Amino acid sequence: MFDTPPEATASGWRKAPPWPAPALLSWGASWILFRFLNIQGWPPVWVLVMSAAVGVLLSVWGNSWWRKLFIAGGFPVSFALSLQVLGQGDMPSWMWLLPLAIMLLVYPVNAWSDAPLFPTPAKALLELPTHAPLPVGAKIVDAGCGMGHGLRALRLAYPQAQFYGLEWSVVLRWWCALRLPWARIRRADIWEADWSGYDMVYAFQRPESMPRAVAKAAKQLRPGAYLVSLDFQAHDLVEKARYQAPNGKMVWIYQTPFVYAHD
Repeated sequence: MFDTPPEATASGWRKAPPWPAPALLSWGASWILFRFLNIQGWPPVWVLVMSAAVGVLLSVWGNSWWRKLFIAGGFPVSFALSLQVLGQGDMPSWMWLLPLAIMLLVYPVNAWSDAPLFPTPAKALLELPTHAPLPVGAKIVDAGCGMGHGLRALRLAYPQAQFYGLEWSVVLRWWCALRLPWARIRRADIWEADWSGYDMVYAFQRPESMPRAVAKAAKQLRPGAYLVSLDFQAHDLVEKARYQAPNGKMVWIYQTPFVYAHD
């Protein structure tokens, strides 16, 4: 059911260029696509949707919410201003809701407190089996899988495992499932989903959500299962192991039953 993993040279999104290059590149790409689709005779609504979607996808380059919004909103705002300047501001008002709708599909409101969309580097998890060995057929879940970069990195480390993804965004869930046919991706709130059936939970969260992940893992994971965090330490726990990935990020490994730092 799970075919041969991709080569270790597979890469995720490249490191973002220095600010404000991400915004300028995104806006330029949106306008180029806008011009191209117009020349091809696409319907105006789809021209706007596809051009705005470029900014939303490239908003992963933003390292804060205001930068993500700045990247994603640049094209719609500049387009609106250009219509006003040209005296063509008679476009139906509802069309300006389309970019916002796309943004909300990718970044649902109830997921704003979780980690922003940021890819796991392809080789960051290759050393995991040394510290967290798993049997053939083990079940690994990426809690908040986004576009699937974490699952790809996990598969490089554990080629014989079974892979699952939990993602609340409809768009990202669909895109991840399309990209990774060997994984089982479902739309779910990671905090409401049951983690008890997994041998490893991978959580690339933000520091303030790590205590919540620890509490959920302690309550639901069976003895011997692992909680793995990229970059952010669970300060309440004593790690089983940790190591620095090739890109400099720290990988933190915790095994149930957890050992608490204050014990």
